[in-house]
Amino acid sequence: MPAVFTRAIVIVLDSVGIGALPDAHAYGDSGSDTLGHVAAAGRLHVPVLASLGLSRLVPLSSSLTALAVQGAYGRMAERSPGKDSVTGHWELMGVVLERPFPTFPTGFPVDVIATFEQRIGRPSLGNVVASGTEVIERLGVEHMRTGAPIVYTSADSVFQIAAHEHVVALDTLYGWCEVAYEVAVEGLGLGRVIARPFIGEPGSFVRTANRHDYAMPPTAETLLDRLDVAAVPVTSIGKIKDLFAGRSTGTAVTTVDDDAGMTRVEEAMAQQSTGFILANLVDFDTQYGHRNDIAGYAANLERCDLRLGRVLAALAPDDLLIVTADHGNDPSTPSTDHSREYVPLLVAGGKVTPGMDLGTRSTFADVGQTLAEVFGVGALAHGTSFLDELRS
Repeated sequence: MPAVFTRAIVIVLDSVGIGALPDAHAYGDSGSDTLGHVAAAGRLHVPVLASLGLSRLVPLSSSLTALAVQGAYGRMAERSPGKDSVTGHWELMGVVLERPFPTFPTGFPVDVIATFEQRIGRPSLGNVVASGTEVIERLGVEHMRTGAPIVYTSADSVFQIAAHEHVVALDTLYGWCEVAYEVAVEGLGLGRVIARPFIGEPGSFVRTANRHDYAMPPTAETLLDRLDVAAVPVTSIGKIKDLFAGRSTGTAVTTVDDDAGMTRVEEAMAQQSTGFILANLVDFDTQYGHRNDIAGYAANLERCDLRLGRVLAALAPDDLLIVTADHGNDPSTPSTDHSREYVPLLVAGGKVTPGMDLGTRSTFADVGQTLAEVFGVGALAHGTSFLDELRS
């Protein structure tokens, strides 16, 4: 049977959840609704997303709800325990975890920090659960005076190290992260280590685009692994390479912000006529969700919406476009952490039946399973393909 689609593009709007999952209370996230609360806070003008079916999933303005739906739409629940980016992206690519990555709500054990400090040859600051912007404002002056790295974590399974770029060279910071990876990821099973460099003066510190993630490699076979074996071209954009520890991520392209991410998507579409393009737009999460910036979140959605219009216009007849998310991060709640939410499933392409309701999917892995069928690489261990539903 000839392939229905010859190229697939998946754009992950990092943290753009659409309502609390039934088990959200177990994560302290009852009532979370990232997109719904952002939309309710003011007029949100996202006509492209609305026309892809978002208007059927989230209350939007009457003018957006009246738009004809040109794609298929639905929502997906996360089957894996957790609410972090690694877990969400792995599940999108077919890996469902049985146990969550460990978290440390009171900071890391004393022996872990002692081992880390011994390995890097200097003491550290912090070892607290904190927002990244808050912790550098609180400890940044002491860090600049001593050169001691700022270590912190969050509700996610992450060991974060912040350092001022004019005090600690990036190569040194990255070396410390490699040590932390050995201690915390290999030693404790933590999900990832993140380098968080910043610049500026006290009172006006700013994190830079030189962030780097050191994630545990996927614990099972992913769609990306199957595509690699089958020699299907893959381009990964944004932090995709980091989230999969560089495994089977093909041509990896870094970005400095979401606008650049969308530019890289358009460039990849112009250069790669077949295969798979997978992009993550992280600013929703890092710049707005974690900072409880509702207005900024809304503005970024509107900028992304404009860019999605260009992507839709550039789709070839045999293209499949999927827009989704990996978890929530409701900027309207007191918490600055991720939230356990459904994510949107918006699917477009010339061969996609307009207005098709894909319902509520029981796992993000339905995306990976669908793409496995698209590319003919064999069924994955988890997920149910919705390919036939797209053509009904």
